[in-house]
Amino acid sequence: MNKGSVVKLIAVATGAAQGIGLAIAKALLQDGLTVVGVDVNARALQATAKQLADEETNFIPKIADLAEPEQVQDLFVAIAVELGGVDVLVNNAGTAIVTDFIDISPDELQRQMAINFESGFYCCQQAIPLMLERPGIKKIVNISSNGAYNFDVFDPAHYRASKAALDNLTKHLARQYATKGIAINSIAPAMTRTDLFDVVEPGMLGQAIAGMPRGAPMEPHEIAAWVVFLVSPAGDCASGNVIILNQDRDVR
Repeated sequence: MNKGSVVKLIAVATGAAQGIGLAIAKALLQDGLTVVGVDVNARALQATAKQLADEETNFIPKIADLAEPEQVQDLFVAIAVELGGVDVLVNNAGTAIVTDFIDISPDELQRQMAINFESGFYCCQQAIPLMLERPGIKKIVNISSNGAYNFDVFDPAHYRASKAALDNLTKHLARQYATKGIAINSIAPAMTRTDLFDVVEPGMLGQAIAGMPRGAPMEPHEIAAWVVFLVSPAGDCASGNVIILNQDRDVR
């Protein structure tokens, strides 16, 4: 999947206005794909689109609340009409609501699951039928979290659950569509420098960073590089994996 491909590849990247999503969008654009960047933050997405337009890339901004299934359906209908289909889906949209377990309200639990898990679920439902009509090996990459597996570090319970659910969906869909030309994987990074740093208490954040083997968080471009690898022909034979990126933090 490179600039010399005969078929122009269409990628959908969610949460594309900033952080890891923006890094993923830029990396895919540099690899020659047309990228539909989706985000609920209209102002941030418009700023990103302007920046990328100045760089003369094939970036198409789409505003949508992916926790709303009707908006997801409308999004992919528009993509099908305007671009003809989807070859790559990167489910990156997500957030971390930092609340102690006993204080998590039913509304907060639903919101966390809706943003981190249901959005990816709905996007896969809409993207897969479009992928089945496209040639070659199509790709879905779900951005999970090391927090789904590493219990030595602080992560809220509902955040962990949402990411573990996303990984379970990855494995289910990978098995179901293995013979249909769709390769599906999760990437589970450890602490990565994004705007979510702002929601963590500074002392807790410093302690978590100090616990990283390099003494520094991961960077969005490092996650994006793995997405590009999986989207490339090198990733055609990989499906059903949860790839944990954490600087060897879990090695015992």
